[in-house]
Amino acid sequence: MLITILATIVVLGILILVHELGHFWTAKLVDIEVPRFSIGLGPKMVGFKRGETEYVISWLPLGGYVKMAGMEEMESLEGGKEDAPKVTGVVTADDTLLEAKTPRQAGPRDFESKSLPARVLVISAGVIMNLLFAVVVFASIAMIWGVRIPGPPAIGNVAEEYLPEGAEAFASLPVGAHVVRVNNDTIRDFRDLETRLASAPAGPAVIAFTNHAPITVEVPKTDSARAMLIGSIEPAAQTPAVVGRVEPNTPAAQAGLQADDLIRSVDGQPVSSWQMLVSKIEARPGQPLQVELERGGKLNTVTLTPEPRDIRGIHYGRIGVAPKFPAITAAPKERLNPISALGHGAAETWNVVALTVEFLGDLFTGEASPRNVGGVIQIGQLSGQVVRLGLEAFLGFMALFSVNLAVLNLLPIPVLDGGHLLFLGVEAVRGKPLSIEQRVRWSQVGFVILLGIMVYAIGNDVLRLFGI
Repeated sequence: MLITILATIVVLGILILVHELGHFWTAKLVDIEVPRFSIGLGPKMVGFKRGETEYVISWLPLGGYVKMAGMEEMESLEGGKEDAPKVTGVVTADDTLLEAKTPRQAGPRDFESKSLPARVLVISAGVIMNLLFAVVVFASIAMIWGVRIPGPPAIGNVAEEYLPEGAEAFASLPVGAHVVRVNNDTIRDFRDLETRLASAPAGPAVIAFTNHAPITVEVPKTDSARAMLIGSIEPAAQTPAVVGRVEPNTPAAQAGLQADDLIRSVDGQPVSSWQMLVSKIEARPGQPLQVELERGGKLNTVTLTPEPRDIRGIHYGRIGVAPKFPAITAAPKERLNPISALGHGAAETWNVVALTVEFLGDLFTGEASPRNVGGVIQIGQLSGQVVRLGLEAFLGFMALFSVNLAVLNLLPIPVLDGGHLLFLGVEAVRGKPLSIEQRVRWSQVGFVILLGIMVYAIGNDVLRLFGI
């Protein structure tokens, strides 16, 4: 528990600090006065003042902010106004109207006094810093630990039930079928095969093999269907079906599965890899399964029922286990030079951006369930799990979460960076900014929306803790 708490503090603290430093440094760069730099939201817990800026840690560890001169809308993040000048017509949290007093006169170092491009830069800098942080971390991992050398393009297990329409021919391939071409593109390794399937034009594609007759499949039009196609095919070089972790209050935990259990079969059908185990579990949501496992050289059979889940309209089962990572990380790796590592870091960051945006789009269209949204409890659980896997896994998780933080901050919700950019966009169209009163009111609405999302996400976390 202590490790989990410390890991959570490190992850949230570093990523919030990186984000807010982006705002802070660019504000100083364009000569904007910064009265407060806060890690956390709400009232101040502790802090100190150096120069014109008060550096504080606030009570709600769910974000942070940089308050710049003239940005009265930041009061909703501070949990109330302390000594700043009052503004005519501001509605407070208890719905009372403040006394009309002399409005604060904008100074040359106020946020509003700077040019529109300068303000856009300052507001965008937090997101940019989070993305750069991810690039650097992914690149560092590639230089220090290396990237996995992809195996040969030989087909292993195929999850037939998840193949999109038109790709059923993959299910007829024998294990070890060696791909040499997709259409006219030469395939060198399994990663190359995945890349070609992801980038090929929608429609028929001819796939040629060295040891099997060619097949023709229909490449889907949508990214989500292509992801299902790629995810349905595993390489012949397989990860053993060895349990690395069992999540509490899940079917696996209730059936007595333990770390280091080797899964031999599911309902009498042999299991030769972790990917094959996943495909068999996912295909049977809500149906009892007989799982044969090997523990300490002895065979044992347990019965469990996968929990039904739903994402993008696909129903699947989940039992709450993760693979033993040493078996995965033992794959051959290659350390990259700094230039190649930066390219790899940028590519990995962009891939995470694309996946995050796609998930948000699926939430909006209803293809992904809102129950998949997690909050600070889930972040803590994941932080505690990955820190036990070593520094490489922990840094990779931080880079992944940093990209998520960057994308989420661009949502057009007042109080978030996306909301401030929306205000600036309105100003660019109108030729004049929204009034302070309008920005304050919209920021208060945005703060309520943000709190509502946080409460909902934490509620999901609590339900997951109890296996609901």
